[in-house]
Amino acid sequence: MTTVTYSIPAIHCGNCIRTIELEVGELQGVQSVKADEGTRKVEITFHAPASEQTIKSLLAEINYPAEGLITL
Repeated sequence: MTTVTYSIPAIHCGNCIRTIELEVGELQGVQSVKADEGTRKVEITFHAPASEQTIKSLLAEINYPAEGLITL
């Protein structure tokens, strides 16, 4: 299981949160998606067949491109 946190500056409302959580959550292998409007970050926990590349590609496709991986 892998957990990543991305900065997504395009997040600006509750609808953005719902869209990201719904769309990314439907990817096979994604276990959880938690987006936050206040910090404009999204935390995603996943395993194969999902990958960072498939997640980032989907985020870009739905107009919420990840601007960077945040490490804790």
